[in-house]
Formats: sequence, structure tokens, C-alpha cells
Amino acid sequence: MKRVELEYGQGYLTAELPDTARVFIPGETVPDPPYLDDVETATRESIENPIGMPAIPELVGPGAKVTISFPDRVKGGFQETSHRKTCIPMLIEECLKAGVTAGDIRLICSNGLHRKNTAEELRRILGDDIYNQFMPMHQIVNHDSEDRDNLIDLGYDDLGDRVIMNREVFDSDLAILIGHVLGNPYGGYSGGYKMAATGITHWKCIAAHHIPEVMHRDDFTPVSVESMMRKRMNAIGQHMEERMGRKFFMCDAVLDTQQRQIAVFSGYGKDLQAESWLVADKRTFVPWAEEKFDVMIFGMPQNFHYGNGHGTNPILILQAIGANVVRYRRVMKDNFTVICSSICNGYFHDEEFPSYRELYELFQKDYHNTLPELAKYGEYFCSKQEYVDAYRYNYGYHAYHPFSMISCGHIAEMHCAAVYIVGAYEPGYARGMGMKTRSTFEAALRDAEKYTGKAPKILALPKTFKTAAVHLMMKEDEIPGADG
Repeated sequence: MKRVELEYGQGYLTAELPDTARVFIPGETVPDPPYLDDVETATRESIENPIGMPAIPELVGPGAKVTISFPDRVKGGFQETSHRKTCIPMLIEECLKAGVTAGDIRLICSNGLHRKNTAEELRRILGDDIYNQFMPMHQIVNHDSEDRDNLIDLGYDDLGDRVIMNREVFDSDLAILIGHVLGNPYGGYSGGYKMAATGITHWKCIAAHHIPEVMHRDDFTPVSVESMMRKRMNAIGQHMEERMGRKFFMCDAVLDTQQRQIAVFSGYGKDLQAESWLVADKRTFVPWAEEKFDVMIFGMPQNFHYGNGHGTNPILILQAIGANVVRYRRVMKDNFTVICSSICNGYFHDEEFPSYRELYELFQKDYHNTLPELAKYGEYFCSKQEYVDAYRYNYGYHAYHPFSMISCGHIAEMHCAAVYIVGAYEPGYARGMGMKTRSTFEAALRDAEKYTGKAPKILALPKTFKTAAVHLMMKEDEIPGADG
């Protein structure tokens, strides 16, 4: 037998698996491409030689207003050589060389519908030097998608989607977007126009693409950069550029499993996406599997990605499982099963995820048989002042956030014969989301034989939520082409 340690709350749970089980760990089973030896030089060269548009000194001069929008704490790393800490001082330096004054530069955390970042988190993201220089004059802020005075309605884009964006970004003479090109079930990759379409917008903009009609299409699973979701995010970002009358200046880094830079690209988003994805494909899309699997096994810590409670909040538990289905669907048989360890103790973390408990309880009654049937309540939740205030003033996720999560969670039901939660303290929460519960991995595997038959092919995924994920493929598969 093969002993595999899988995440479980604050620790691990051991799975006793057959010797035939295959184990995949991002960055270890198949090494990442080499990361940059000299991050500073590569980043500077990228910024000074942008793709598809002039360099910063040709775009601004004395009196110009500049906004630099950067990703929140959810991804990107906090190390001293992180992309944010490396590129932001250089971007500021280029603006200052062009005659822009430091007082005319605004740093905006593009948190979108995520909870706002605390002052200490902003310091960790940006580093002491930038924080100490710009925070005292209130030049570092979180985007607030409920601040009507700092939003501008740009009407509808070419696909008919509502576009509402941060007014400061819209009004700036140079709008810089910083992104991380990491594999993402939502549209293939983070960074690029996804930053614009999610990070500096309004919930009605998010509701154009994080919805069942988009996420339950065949082009969404398995993960793809050519999905309708990506097309809509691109269209939203490009509509912003059209209405601003100028392009975003993007600075995106392709990151590895440890959030280290593999490459850096700057310039025009449409061209930048195409080039950065070609590099990112070599790390993200991994042709590895020799046969398709019947069972996918992994563990869920309590605290990851969206924050403390992701691995215990029942809606977020199923979202994370659905995200893994999107990433790994290419190597799984039809009607496969998922077995996941989670303490599942009913900890919603109501302060950080204030609207989640109400939505979960609503799912338990009033004819709600599938998660997509909850989508109609999005505007109702978003109109509740208590949730608006929690997002604006108390570091809570926006009321619309769980609606994008249930769309992802339902993907597990669409593709899996069964989903098992192992080791739940309060298993009723998992059952309330349509999942089966068992006390051990071995018990779950025995029950899963109803769907898989004897001697199933097992894929085990340790560290799946502790590292930057990849998109597994069959060995003979060709890596999908990237077209920005």
C-alpha cells in the first residue's frame, strides 16, 4: 500500500492507497520551467521595452495623473523578489523620470469583490519602502466596488455586458495594471484583461461572466483560454480602453509553483496576453497522464486561497472541488468520483464571508434542488445594506462573491458520479451541498466502487491547495494554443 499525507484542517490525514495510485504534486512531479536568475533586470527590460505601445516616458509628462492597480493578497507571494515588490518601484521610477510628481501617483489594490486588504496586508504586498512613501498621504487604497462616487458606468460592451469601473483609473492619464499569469479555472489564466474585468469593477460586471450561463458551458470545462468567460473578460477590458481613449499599460509576470517569476511582459494587453500565455503554457498545461483516472483524491486545509474558512465553509469547499474538476477534467474518465478530506466543521467565518451562511441556508429550502437555482437572488443579496457595509468597512467579501462560487461548485455535480468528504466534524454541512460523507479514505473508496468498479485508477493530489495548480493533460495531448 502507498501512504499519502493529505491536507486536513490545520494538519494532515493519511490515505492508504493501492500501490497503483499515481501521485502528482505541482512543481515536483514535473519540474517547472526555470525561474529568472535576475528578476530585476528582466523586469526593467520589459517595462522599458513594452509590447504594442510606447514606453512610459512617451505616455506621460509633468502634471499627469497615474494609477497603478495591483493584485490583492490572494495570489502573487510576499517574498522580497515578488512581482509586485519588484515592478512597482520601477514603474514609479519611470513615471518620475517623465516628470510625474509622486503626489500624482495613486496605488489601487484591485481586490474586486474580494475583501479589502488591511493596512498590514498592503505593507506585506508592497514592501516597507513603497508603503512608507505613499501610505501617509492616502495614496494607497483598496478598490471599492460599492463606492458610487468613485465608479463610472461605461454602458455596454460589444457582447452586451454592463461595464462599470473605478473612476480614478478611468480618469488617470496612465492606467497601469499589474498581473500574475497563473493557471486559473476562471478563464484559463489570471492577469491580462482578467485584472481589469474583475479587479476594478462592480458586481454587475462580474455577473456578466461568473454565472451559470457562462461557467456551465462545454468550453469552460476543462479549463481553456478560449472559453466564453475569457472572451467576455477580454471584451470588458477592451471596452474600458475604448471608452478611456487609451490602452492600459500592463506589467504581467508568469509565475511558477512558488510564485517566482519565469518571465515578465509589459505593454498592450491584447498582445501581452498572447505572448505571456505561450510561456505560461509550458508550466501550466502538463501532458503527463498515461491513462485516465476513475478517482481523484486530495485534501483541503482550513485556510487557503480566499482565506481562513475556505476549507470549512461548505459553499467554498464545493467551489474548490469544482475548480479541481475544471483543472483536471482532461485526465479523468466520465462520471469519475472525487474524495476530499476536510474537517467541515461548519466554520463559515461569518466576518470574512458575511453573506455565505444565509445563501447556504436558502439552498436548504424553498424548492432549491440545484445550486444554479440560487442565481436569481444575486441582486437581492447585493442590495442588503448589512452586506454592503461589511464589504466596505469591515473587511468582508462582497455579497455577490458566493454566487460566483456556487456556479463553480455545481460543475462538480455536472461531471462527477459522486463527491465524498472524508473526516467531517459536522458532516451535515457537506450533505447539505450534495456531497457524500465517510469517516476515512478507505471507506469512501469502498463505497465509490459502486461507480468505479473494482481496482479503480486513482489520482492523488497532495498540496493541491498549498501550491499554484497546473492543468493536467494526457501524455499524447497537444497543449492548447494561446490566442490573446
